Amino acid sequence: MSEPLPEGVKYLVKINPVEKAPKLTDEAKAELISVGMMDEKGKLKLKGVSPKMLKRMKQESVNCPVLSKEVAFVQCYVCRNFHSRVSGQVYCKGDPL
Repeated sequence: MSEPLPEGVKYLVKINPVEKAPKLTDEAKAELISVGMMDEKGKLKLKGVSPKMLKRMKQESVNCPVLSKEVAFVQCYVCRNFHSRVSGQVYCKGDPL
């Protein structure tokens, strides 16, 4: 018995721990810099996220249903389709990018 997804959410995506942090794409980096979540040197500055949690987030990836490939969780976290993270899973809105 799985519980229903929140309104507006199409996918429930599992978060996978990885040994080596996946690289962010150049597009994702440009987006992070433009919205002020990354400085010019490439250091992440996510508001409301502790350094300990950010370190953990860097060591995770998700199999993105929208892009149809494995992406770093940080990239998923800043995506406009990201709804929320609950118990090792991500609610994704699934809209085309």
